[in-house]
Amino acid sequence: MEIERLKRAAGERAVEFVESGMIVGLGHGSTAIHALRRIAQRLEDQELRNVLGIPTSTRVEADARSLGIPLTTLNEHPVIDVTIDGADEVDGALNLIKGGGGALLREKIVAQATRRQIIVVDETKLSPTLGIRWPLPVEVASFGRVSQERFLESLGACVTLRMGADGSAFRTDQGNEILDCDFGAISNAEQLAARLDGRAGIIDHGLFLGLVSDVIVGTAEGTRHLERHDV
Repeated sequence: MEIERLKRAAGERAVEFVESGMIVGLGHGSTAIHALRRIAQRLEDQELRNVLGIPTSTRVEADARSLGIPLTTLNEHPVIDVTIDGADEVDGALNLIKGGGGALLREKIVAQATRRQIIVVDETKLSPTLGIRWPLPVEVASFGRVSQERFLESLGACVTLRMGADGSAFRTDQGNEILDCDFGAISNAEQLAARLDGRAGIIDHGLFLGLVSDVIVGTAEGTRHLERHDV
């Protein structure tokens, strides 16, 4: 219950940066959902007007519709004013591991189209080095998946195919599979990202490097606001 309180505090604080008339990226996950609910409440109270949301997953789209948040698409609005999203791990340079919820490809597309990317986390997600607290999700095409497993193992990862609740391989919104890759502490995230980006069959990965403007952290003492120029 304490962690949930910290998540809610971070999510709601981030919504203070949303203004009327904005295009807003709507992130996926257990912390970002609190931001989604707060946006809906501010719209209902008419504190915000003419806000349009771009969801990062089909689940977020369904949640936003049920809350009455007007939606649009990235094709209609290719530049997003602000996105509020969660993360699985955040290092001291505000780089991230994301993808624990399986929406990493759409989350990265939205992040790259966003002027101000705000990440909301509780304090347990802070880490001195990426990879210590969370394995790296890698989204791969089903065709030739085992060859990607071998490639990732050659880079030093312990690789696990993510499974769904029904006992079959988890599928992303795009129909791809996810390999959860435990590299341990990632000493050179930029180099690893480049290796993964260059491999056919790897659709994307959960290293989000240089994309974040702000991180709102829920702590026992209150929320902390970290900005990229502070690091």
